[in-house]
Amino acid sequence: MGEQPKGIRKGRAERKASDVKADLTAVVVAVNNRDPCVLTIGQEDALPSGPFELAHRSLQSGLRVWVEQQTGQPLGYVEQLYTFADRDRIGTERVISITYLALTREEVATSSSRRRWGSWYDYFPWEDHRSGTPPVIGDVLRPRLIEWADGAADSARRLERRRRAAVAFGFDDRAWNEELALQRYELLFEARIVEEATRDGHSTALASVPGRPMVADHRRILATGIARLRSKIKYRPVVFELIPPVFTLLQLQRTVEALAGRLINKPNFRRLIEQQELVEETGETSVDTGGRPAKLYRFRHAVLDETPMAGTKLPLARA
Repeated sequence: MGEQPKGIRKGRAERKASDVKADLTAVVVAVNNRDPCVLTIGQEDALPSGPFELAHRSLQSGLRVWVEQQTGQPLGYVEQLYTFADRDRIGTERVISITYLALTREEVATSSSRRRWGSWYDYFPWEDHRSGTPPVIGDVLRPRLIEWADGAADSARRLERRRRAAVAFGFDDRAWNEELALQRYELLFEARIVEEATRDGHSTALASVPGRPMVADHRRILATGIARLRSKIKYRPVVFELIPPVFTLLQLQRTVEALAGRLINKPNFRRLIEQQELVEETGETSVDTGGRPAKLYRFRHAVLDETPMAGTKLPLARA
């Protein structure tokens, strides 16, 4: 057969491109009662999302429209997170998801019939190390990941799988890295021991593990948001988007610990906050601490002009 005219080839390419849909998805985070929470809608633990439309002035404005329509939740701080475009990420339909991370404060993070706030540790119970290493890691994840690793076809592959599991989950006396939240979830997905990995109808999971699944690949998107936020609080003062304008240093510390899933050395943390001049005293005290009145502080916004890399750091408490 002869070569098809360029007009026909172009028309088919345009039709194929038009078959690709673009969604805007939000990972909206608040810290409620010392727990990092994510905003979901519906009965299937879905993140707020909707298609990008020509009427939207920009991607971010379109995102704000969908979140407010679906949840009634106003958005403050928003930054682009990642673009998910894998061919098989949502069944057979090709959907590109442009995702955003949004932060809000507890006083506006209320639940309603249209929205639900759930602890992100309900979805990733292995990520919360504030009370020590979660039992699920040693009792459930380690043996199942070893079983998966030992099922590889050759010794090199078995060793490589074991090494990846050790790095991700802190096995074999390796240090726990809170920033590897996405790598841990993707490893569990690859090992087919999370529910989302078995939805193609052809997979056989080794076993399910604790942790609420989410619709489509929204748990992967949430893991991406967790990893981004855990990294970012170390070099940018975004944690102040999650706490009231006036706060105690203990409230600030507890918020950072909630996000990191790690305890922080209190004296070292306060020393770092003071050295970086991130906060300033208001001259008032709080009587809601249950003990001695605590000084109240506010974020010193001038620090953003003085240094581009201000963050809370993480002076972690020794296990």
